[in-house]
Amino acid sequence: MKKLIVGGALALSSTLLLFGCTLTSQPLPDVAVTGVVEDGNAETFRKVPDATVWLIPTADVVAMGKTPIEIKKDAKNDEPLEDNLVANREKYQRAKTNGKGEFSFPLVRGGNYFVYVEPANSTYLPGGDKSRKALSTVELNKAPLKIKVSGNTPAGATYIGSSACIECHEEQKHFTKTLHRLGITVIGKPSKLQDFSNFPNFNKGLDKLMAGTKFWFHGFDPKRGFDKYQISTKAPADVASVSFTATFFKDKDGSLKFRAENAKNPQDAARVYPVEMTYGGGVYKQRYLVRVGANLFPFVQFNQDGNDSFADRSRKQWRDYHADWFYNAKTNMLADPPQAKSFDKECASCHANGYTLTKTAAGDYKAGSSNDRNGEIDTDGDGKPNEINMGCETCHGPGSVHNAAKEVDMPSTIVSPNKLAAERASMICGQCHSRPQGNLKNDQPVNKDNKMMLPGTSRNVFLNDYTTREDAGKNDYWADGLHSKSHHQQYTDFIKSPKYRNGTQLVACSDCHDTHGTAKFAHQMKTDSKLAESCNSCHVNTMDLKKHLADKAKCTVDPAKITCASCHVTKTMQTGAGFGKGLTAADGKNYWTNDISSHIYDVPRKDNIGVKGVAPGSAMPIPYTNACGAACHDVKQL
Repeated sequence: MKKLIVGGALALSSTLLLFGCTLTSQPLPDVAVTGVVEDGNAETFRKVPDATVWLIPTADVVAMGKTPIEIKKDAKNDEPLEDNLVANREKYQRAKTNGKGEFSFPLVRGGNYFVYVEPANSTYLPGGDKSRKALSTVELNKAPLKIKVSGNTPAGATYIGSSACIECHEEQKHFTKTLHRLGITVIGKPSKLQDFSNFPNFNKGLDKLMAGTKFWFHGFDPKRGFDKYQISTKAPADVASVSFTATFFKDKDGSLKFRAENAKNPQDAARVYPVEMTYGGGVYKQRYLVRVGANLFPFVQFNQDGNDSFADRSRKQWRDYHADWFYNAKTNMLADPPQAKSFDKECASCHANGYTLTKTAAGDYKAGSSNDRNGEIDTDGDGKPNEINMGCETCHGPGSVHNAAKEVDMPSTIVSPNKLAAERASMICGQCHSRPQGNLKNDQPVNKDNKMMLPGTSRNVFLNDYTTREDAGKNDYWADGLHSKSHHQQYTDFIKSPKYRNGTQLVACSDCHDTHGTAKFAHQMKTDSKLAESCNSCHVNTMDLKKHLADKAKCTVDPAKITCASCHVTKTMQTGAGFGKGLTAADGKNYWTNDISSHIYDVPRKDNIGVKGVAPGSAMPIPYTNACGAACHDVKQL
C-alpha cells in the first residue's frame, strides 16, 4: 500500500562523533558517483538491471526524527527512508542501472546521503547494504559503489524446515543454541534442532514439578490479569480462601501430569491433565503447556529469579498463569479452559516456523508449521515432525525455490536481512517484539488467512495487512505513555529511539544482537552489555565515562561500578520476577528492578509521571530508583 506524502524527522541526541563519523562544518564538494548493483556474494551473483538508485539526504531523515513518531497505519514518519522517498520522489537525485547493473550520477550535490535501491520488480527487495550508513559526497566519490541487494520470497515458495537449510549452511548450526529454537520443548524429548548447552538451568522449574509439587490457589482477585490467584507451595493461613489445588507428579510412564482438586466442593471430581511441553526456561521464566482434549494451554509460571520473601505476588518463585481457566469462581467448580484460549490460537504464531491455523468442526484450533525430520513433534498427524519453534525460514522466507535453484539464482530466491534497509530488517523482529493485535483480535499478528508476515515486508504493509491494532494498548505502557511496561515490546520502544531515525547510521536489531547465536554474551549480544565497549564502539564521544557522567548528570559515582546500560537501558518491563529490590523510600517501602530493557535508550528522569509521587511498589523502574544510584540519589524526596 502506498503511503500519502510524508514529511518530518527524529530528534537525534547524538553528537558529531556518533558512530565514529566525522561531520565536518566545511562545505562538501559536488562529485560524480558511479557503482553497480548486484545480488549474492563475491563469488556467486547476478547484476541487477533497471533498478533505481536513490540518494536520500540525511538532513531529511534528521528532520523526520524531530517529529513524534506516528504509530498508525499509513503513518508519515515511521519508515525513515521509505517515507522520505514517498514524499520527495520528484526532488531526490536518482540513477537507473543498465543491463550490467551499473549506474552513474554525473553530478551529486555536496552533502551526506543514504544510498537506497528500489528494484524494478519483486524479484528483489528495496534497500541494499549501503542504505544504513550515511555517506558524504567525499566518500561516495572515493571508489565505485558496490551495492548488494536482497532477494525476495518467490511466489509459490514453501517451507522446507531448518534441517534442510543447515545441510548446506552447516556454519549456522549454532542457531540451534538460541532461545528462538528452545522456546517450546516436548518434555523429556528435545529435538535434534535444540541444543541447551548455553542454558544449564533451563529446566530448573520443570525439575521441581517432576519431583512432585503441590500448589494452593487462593485469594482470587477478578480485577487482576492472568494471575488472579495467589499461588503457594504451602497451605495459606486462611484455608477458606483456597479455591483448588494442583498437584504435579511424575506418572508411572515417566510423563508429567497434574491433578486438580476442588477445595471448596469435595463432591466435584478431581481432574488429571497431562503436561506435554515447556514454554520458555532459558531466561527469567518457564510456563507449562497442558493438554486438554485437542488443545494445549499454558498453566503456572516459574520465575527463575523469584523470591518468596517478596510480598508482590508477581515476584515470587511461582506465579499463577490463568488458573482461572481451570476453575470457575462463580460456580466453585473445576473447569476445562475455553477452546478459544488455546495456545495454538493465542500464542503459537510468533514461535512456529511457517505458522498456519485451522479451526476444526469441533471448535478446536490447530496450529500447523513446517515439516522437518528433526522437528519437535507431529502436530498435524501426517506422520512427519513439525518445527514448532522459529527456524531459518522465519527470517529468510520459505526456502523451497531457493533449495532447488541453480547456484547463480540462489541469492535472488531467499531474503538476506543484512541487505535490507534497517527499517525492513528490524520489522522481521518487530512483528513479535511489539504488541499489535492481528486479525484474530488477539496478540498474534496474523493476516486474514492466519499467516505471519514474510521477511522483507515493509512496516506499512505489515500494519495494514496484519494488524487490527497497530501496537500496545494503554495499559501496556507506564503512565508517561512512552516507556513500555509489558514484556516483548522491545521494538515498540526501539522505533521511538534516535537509533531508528537519525542522519548518521540507521540501526537494525542485528547490529547489536547476533541473530544466528554465535555471540557468547547474554541475549545474543555481540558485545558484553556490562562493558562500556558495547556502546562506545559507535558512540566514540563517550569513551571517557567519568567525564560523560559529570557533564550529563553531575554524577560522581565510580564509573567502574556502572556502565552505559545502567542509565540508558533501564529495565522498565517485567516478564519474570525482575531483579529484586531497588532503593527504599521514606515510608520504608522499596522500588523494584525489572528484567526487560527499554530500547528507547533515554534516561527517564525522577520527575517522570510514572515515578514522581507514585507509591514505590507501583512506580516505573528508572536509574534514579535503582541500587546503583544509592551514592547520589535520594529517593525519599520522590
